[in-house]
Amino acid sequence: MAANAAMIRPLEERDRAGWQPLWHGYLAFYERELSDEQTEITWARLLDPGEPLFGLVADTDDGVRGIAHALPHLSTWASVGYLYLEDLFVAPQARGLGLGRALIEDLYRIADEREISRVYWATAHDNPARRLYDQLASESGFVQYRR
Repeated sequence: MAANAAMIRPLEERDRAGWQPLWHGYLAFYERELSDEQTEITWARLLDPGEPLFGLVADTDDGVRGIAHALPHLSTWASVGYLYLEDLFVAPQARGLGLGRALIEDLYRIADEREISRVYWATAHDNPARRLYDQLASESGFVQYRR
């Protein structure tokens, strides 16, 4: 399977069977657990046209092999806002095929179409995908704090 055999497209209701294991794989990668209820809420939000949160899939001949969830939002620093890439995950057997790159580049295309000035995301310091991220974006130098 080559990356050019993948179609990046919006997440649809029919993608649930392919999305679910990728979502759980993403959570496992970050050693997180969410309730089934929260997964249902997330799924519903991703499909609700009234919600700003949206999803993309990398759809291949072998099915959905990558997902990206993003959230456009306003900013006090920009008149056109930003796009936060909240979740990105590619099935382990499909890594190295360009699916992650294709998903991010499609988010860049969407941001450009919407005249959004920044696409950004956070990741773990030891995430091997940083090799890709370093090719597609600049590290901000900021440290994230949480309550």
